[in-house]
Parts: sequence; structure tokens; C-alpha cells
Amino acid sequence: MIVPLSVGPGTLESTMTEDLSPAERYAAARRRAAEQATALASFREMYDFGLDPFQIEACQALEAGKGVLVAAPTGSGKTIVGEFAVHLALKQGKKCFYTTPIKALSNQKYADLCRRYGADQVGLLTGDNSVNSDAPVVVMTTEVLRNMLYAGSQTLRGLGYVVMDEVHYLSDRFRGAVWEEVIIHLPESVTLVSLSATVSNAEEFGDWLDTVRGDTEVIVSEHRPVPLFQHVLAGRRMYDLFEEGEGHRKAVNPDLTRMARMEASRPSYQDRRRGRAMREADRERERRQRSRIWIPSRPEVIERLDSEGLLPAITFIFSRAACEAAVQQCLHAGLRLNDDDARLRVRALVEERTASIPSEDLHVLGYFEWLEGLERGIAAHHAGMLPTFKEVVEELFVRGLVKAVFATETLALGINMPARSVVLEKLVKWNGEQHADITPGEYTQLTGRAGRRGIDVEGHAVVLWQRGMNPDHLAGLAGTRTYPLRSSFKPSYNMAVNLVEQFGRHRSRELLETSFAQFQADKSVVGISRQVQRNEEGLEGYKESMTCHLGDFEEYARLRRDLKDRETELAKQGAAQRRAEAAVALEKLKPGDVIHVPTGKYAGLALVLDPGLPAGRSNGHRGFEYHDGPRPLVLTAERQVKRLASMDFPVPVEALERMRIPKSFNPRSPQSRRDLASALRTKAGHLVPDRHRKRRSAAADDREIARLRADLRAHPCHGCSDREDHARWAERYYRLKRDTTQLERRIEGRTNTIARTFDRIVALLTELDYLRSDEVTEHGKRLARLYGELDLLASECLRAGVWEGLGPAELAACVSALVYEARVGDDAMAPKLPSGAAKAALGEMVRIWGRLDALEEEFRITQSEGVGQREPDLGFAWAAYMWASGKGLDEVLREADMPAGDFVRWCKQVIDVLGQISAAAPPGSTVGRSARKAVDELLRGVVAYSSVG
Repeated sequence: MIVPLSVGPGTLESTMTEDLSPAERYAAARRRAAEQATALASFREMYDFGLDPFQIEACQALEAGKGVLVAAPTGSGKTIVGEFAVHLALKQGKKCFYTTPIKALSNQKYADLCRRYGADQVGLLTGDNSVNSDAPVVVMTTEVLRNMLYAGSQTLRGLGYVVMDEVHYLSDRFRGAVWEEVIIHLPESVTLVSLSATVSNAEEFGDWLDTVRGDTEVIVSEHRPVPLFQHVLAGRRMYDLFEEGEGHRKAVNPDLTRMARMEASRPSYQDRRRGRAMREADRERERRQRSRIWIPSRPEVIERLDSEGLLPAITFIFSRAACEAAVQQCLHAGLRLNDDDARLRVRALVEERTASIPSEDLHVLGYFEWLEGLERGIAAHHAGMLPTFKEVVEELFVRGLVKAVFATETLALGINMPARSVVLEKLVKWNGEQHADITPGEYTQLTGRAGRRGIDVEGHAVVLWQRGMNPDHLAGLAGTRTYPLRSSFKPSYNMAVNLVEQFGRHRSRELLETSFAQFQADKSVVGISRQVQRNEEGLEGYKESMTCHLGDFEEYARLRRDLKDRETELAKQGAAQRRAEAAVALEKLKPGDVIHVPTGKYAGLALVLDPGLPAGRSNGHRGFEYHDGPRPLVLTAERQVKRLASMDFPVPVEALERMRIPKSFNPRSPQSRRDLASALRTKAGHLVPDRHRKRRSAAADDREIARLRADLRAHPCHGCSDREDHARWAERYYRLKRDTTQLERRIEGRTNTIARTFDRIVALLTELDYLRSDEVTEHGKRLARLYGELDLLASECLRAGVWEGLGPAELAACVSALVYEARVGDDAMAPKLPSGAAKAALGEMVRIWGRLDALEEEFRITQSEGVGQREPDLGFAWAAYMWASGKGLDEVLREADMPAGDFVRWCKQVIDVLGQISAAAPPGSTVGRSARKAVDELLRGVVAYSSVG
């Protein structure tokens, strides 16, 4: 149901009352009196603005005892419904839990509710902080509530309402399952308030909520309280993206379409700096020169927005480094957006908020450069920043003291930081695997920040013109207001033992069948079944068309297909043999070998830095799986350090020469790479690799192929004059039959999928003695207290005593491998590790993971399906060890080579898991005591004062 928005209720009511009869006026007065006695009436008096119709409808449904799903655009005020749930809980003497997806949003909501209801009434629970947790209203991250439900926490007593803010997070492939776990496992007596962005399948999600939670009202509003206008900034002109077409329909601005055609007809700018490292300023210049249409620089964009009265603005740049560079470019350009009074207010607030940071850390954190930008009204906002710095930026922006923020997309995830305008530099972002176009959902989420309710009459989304831009594609992004909600629910090891402990295997299986993932899968089967029926009708027609008067053409076609399959199989075997020979040759390589890479992007002369053998796997980079073969790290003659894959070596490779790699060589240093590459060209530039001879095809000597060819020639249909015509129909027949078989497999695969995955997990846990039928063993009870991606690995390490006898810093280093995931790819050197017992324990962790990985393969549990244990990443071990050993921030950040914000975030995650380990450690173990000490050692300096939660 889509709720139409109208004028304020008071105005409408008074206009209508004038036209009523005395009896009708009396009835209306009775209704108003009844309304005044409701909780909604007293709630409305707390706000100095009227509620929108969709807010009123949702609040009325809540007061009537129904659950609600509210789907509305960013900035429309759907959190009012969540606050009404808090109001109802306090009025009824019940508890209300307000859950959010991220700690920053929890901190913000906690502060809002404290201001409204008082700090004694509101608590905060995040992974690493607990404030007034027994309060009637508690703000928490969704994971905390999930953990409470599994642990049967006493805090759940008296719980009447749960608000799930940003519930569309259940689409998140890494964390989405947590939302479904909470929805499924909450007691029936709890009323659920689900707040979501506008999604196209809200009714489907509502139907599922109705199934698992009981009576749920679905309220959808696509109305933006502040209208959003879309623009494209090209050269000195700001173009409207849309113009009014026939019948008031929006059409793409023809000026933009004409401009795109002109651009397409011009040759692109050739990058003369190919192969050379480019500074950010060079990239900016290259970006502007690539198009004949002048592209304004970042300072020029901000000045243009300022002159048009479109500040404050958030410019989304999908790179942390580019956000910082943008601030520097504005400072170098002399941009000042604050007057002297605003500058003094900024300095006062910043000094107050950062007073607890030791002065020796300020320089390390880039405090003075950051402060200069803030005083001018300019700032960056990204996950690499210290949480305290991010919070200051958010507060100054809301107060109007920062007017231009350059941010990554993480800012769009629920933080209450609206602007008058939003700028998108590009419509392409790195998704962790490749550069991909942003989706309509992402575009809606980003531009949803534009337009401040109660302040701005309208909001503005500005996209910078780029060469190759397609205005129709942009219009498609801007015109698609909603996107579908897709479940990412998958069972995990921890989930399995917790469910079995509470409900037994059979009931657990039934519970998992009620997930939104299975609900969606079951609905999709109906459409696939219809397609199978249509295919079967088509098969009958194809079979009739391939009939031959000389014999059984279906039999003849089968012989042809068998021949083709055999030839393909032999070709694959030959390719596999060549790959195996190439892998054997790669395994013989040593650091210092000079090789010739035969093919691929980095073909040519290269020096082996690391052969990429199992011993080198301790780098733990995600995706570096040894079953893909050795992956040597090389320095090319063009000064690039890259980790190559087996596909770069279709033929065996041999060392042409040997070279000494200087101990001082640093692959991150351009000068080091330049010097060593120069030495490589001097030493081996004249060498020519031996040419690989092609071998005789295996098909030429294969007896099966010879037999099939003879049978084909002897078949009656071989002499048919219409043979090839029949063969074409036969090919269509078999292609459609193959497609139909795949559809039937999909139907089979989508039925009971979640339960089948659960069965495989239970079988593996039974094999490892975590479960015995419906009984959870002592090992299983330990696993039930360990949450996280590597829950089973952590449990196995405790079980095997891998961490026994380790000191606090050594244990912190080991636990970091359970949480850390490097942002970079595989082309990095093996990380530095602490020596002694910690190094041995880390090595044992990797060996245990290898055993679990083999076991998962045996039980058909795959990481590609979102289930299973990824390889532990050792990239943060040295930083965690140094920090827990009391080293200074400057030294640790320099050694870790990471931003302060990332360092704090990973430390907090390590602290969180250390807390779980201290609770799960066996009695009499040294690990529990060591884990508690490690928490104390880590929780200091920037980590301790970084944020509220």
C-alpha cells in the first residue's frame, strides 16, 4: 500500500469541519476526544512539527498492537516511528531495544534519545562498550541483540518492542544473516518495528514478516519531504538532467544527449604517462584533459556550488586517498568557506572534543592539517579516519560550521548528516573485486542525503560530466527510486550449535525453513516450473522436426555429441597437463630467479621476489588459495611489483639468470623498484627464452574417437541429403534439453536449500564432536560463545591448546588473524610477524585452518556460498603485538602502514573477540586470564578514547 502524502492534518481537518452537519461535528468532536486519550496524542505534543500521514498510520498500527514495516526514502523521518515505539514502551512499563547496523549510528541514536528522555532512561550496548545496559531503553548494534537471544540473556526480560533501523541491511552478504536471526528468534510477545529504505518488494518482505512475526502492517511512502533535483555539471554550466516532456513526463535533457554524441565522435586523450606512477594532481589533470568539455577541479566545483547557494554539500569520492587529496587541493587553492567567527567556534569545539588526546599523538594523527581544513569549513569523512575525528566532522557539518565534505560511500549508511547538495564525481566504484557501475540502489542511497527537512526547500544531486557519460544511463539511475531486498541468510557453525542447544535438530531445521531466504527461494520456484513446462512443449516440436526417413536421427545426433564431448574432454586433459607442468616449473623458482613471463598483462622479463609456495602463504591475503597453484610475486622490467597467477604461465617457465635482491629492497618504494628494475634490464635484457614446441594432439591417437567416427560413417542417417538440416534441429533439441535439466536442478536446489546447508554443517560438527544427535558437547558449548567469521577456527584453537602459555601481546597478535582482512590484493610481501611463541602459534592456526578447509570440502561446505572458514589473515598481527606491548602510536602506525581509523577499528574488533575467548576458555586454562590482560593492554590511547561506542 503506497501512502499518499498531503497537507498537514490540522489544516485539512479545520477545512473539512466547516462543511459538516451538527451531528457530524459532534461525532468528529468525539473522535478527537478519543484521539487525545491515545499515546500518539501525547507523543505528537513532544514535537514542534506535524507528523506526516505515513508516520501517523504506522504509529496508529503500533498502538493497535501490530508490528510495522515502514519503507520510506532517506530523510523522510521514518525514525519517528521507532521513537514512538520507545514512547509506548516507557508508557506501558516495558523495555524497548533500538538496534542499528553500525556503532556510529548507535552512538548517534543514543545521544538523541538521551536528550529526549534523559541519560538514566537510555543505555548503550555495542561490541566494545556498555553504558546503563539495564535501562528501559537500550540502543545496540544488531549483533549484540542476536548474541543476547542465543545466550538467553536476563536483559531480555520485560522486552516489549524492538526497533530494527536500516532493516534493508539484511541484503548485506557479510552481515545480513544477523537481521534474519533476530527476526526469527525474538519472542512472540515482542512487537517488531522494521524501518527500511524504499525497496521494490516491501510487500513481499511484509508477507514474510506476517508469516514469522504475526500481524504486520506494511506502510510504504515514496514521497520525499524535500524534493530532489538532478543536475549534471559540465564545463561552466549546470544542466538539469530532466526536462518536462509530453504529458508532464520527464525526458532526458536533449542538451546532454547532444553533448554525449559530440564527445563520442572525438578521439580520446592518449595517456603519455603510461607505466609511470601518477600523483593525485597528475590524475586530476589527466581527468580534465581527457575530455574536450572542460571539467572543473574540486575547488572550482565547491566555489560554483557556493555561488549558487548550494552549500553545505557532500562530495562522494570512492577512494579514501582521493578524499584527503580533495581537502588538500581546496586548501592549496585558498578556499575559505568560514568567516572569523565560525573559525573560532570550530577551533573551540575541536579543542574540547580532542582534549583527551595526548599532544605527542596529535602530530601522528595529522591533527593540525585536519584542523586547518575544518577552520576553513572543509573536511574529509571516511573509514580510515580516527572515529573521534569523524564524529567532530559530523557535528560541525550538522551545525553548519563545515560546508564541504569529501566522503566515501560509508557516510551514506544511515548517519544523520544531511546536506543541501550531493555531488558524485563518478558513477563507477571499486566493489572489492573490480570497478563496477554504481547500482540504482546505491545512487538512491547516496543522493538521498540531499535536502534537509525543515531547512531546505529543495535538495540537489549534481553529477560531474565525464567522458563517455551516457545521460540515459544516468537518468535510469536517477529514475529508479527503489531496489529489491534480497536475503543473504546462511547458517553458520555458531548458529547451528546455538539452535540445536535451544530447539534440537528437527525444530532447528524447521526454524531455518522460515527464513526470508527460503521464503524468496520458494516463491521463485513457481516461475521456474512454468518455464520447464514451456520447454517440454518445445522439445516435442524439435523432436518432430529432426525426424529422418533413413533411420533414428536421435541416435545419430547422440553419436555426434559423444564425439564432440570426447574431443573436448581430451582438449581439457591436454590443457590440464600443460598447467600441471607449468605449476611444477613454478615450484622450482627461487627468490632472485630471472624469468620470462610468457603471456598476460605483465608478459616479459621479471625478477622473482617470492615464489608464492605454501610456506609463503602466511600472508593470509584473502583469495590466495594454494589449490590455484604457485603465485610468484615478481618485479617486472617496467618497475611493477605484482603477484602473478597460473594463467600467466600456460607453458613451463625456467630461470634464465640469477640476481641478488638487496636486503634493503622495499617493494612499496618507487625508488627501490626503479633501481632493481634497472639492474634487471642491464643483467638480463639481452636474454631470449627458448620457444616452447607444440606437441601432437591426443585426439589423433585416441581409440574412442576413431570408433565414434567409424560408427557415424556407418549410420544410415549419415547418407541423408537433409542431414545437416536435421542436425541443426537436433542441436536445438539437445540445447533446450540441457537448459531444461538445469532448470529442474535449480528447482531441486532451491527447495529446502537452507535446511540442506544446515544438515551439512551439523554433519561436520558431529564429525568434530561438537554435536551428538540433539546433544551439544562441551566443545559445542564453547563454540556457542564464539561469534564471528572464524568461529570454528577459534574454537579448534582453544580445543588444541594453541594459545596456552602465550603472553597478552602474543595472544592479541594471534587473535588479530581471526578478524583482520587486508584491503589490498595478493600482490604484497609476506607480513612481518612477532617471533617466538606467537609465530609458532600463528603457524599452527594456519595448519588447523588447512585441516578445516579440507574437511569443509569433504562435507561440501563452500565459502562461495557464504558458508565456511576463510584463511586467517596475519597482516595485522605485528601491529596488534606492538600496540599490546606498549609501543607508541607513531611507531605502530608507521610499521603497520595503515590509517589511524583502520588501526582503531581492527583493535576494537580484536578486543571484542578477546572478550569472547576469555568467556569461552576452558576452566584452568591460561588463555582466559591472558585474554583479559590483552584487552587491558590494547584499550589505551587512541583505541580507548576513539568514540562513545
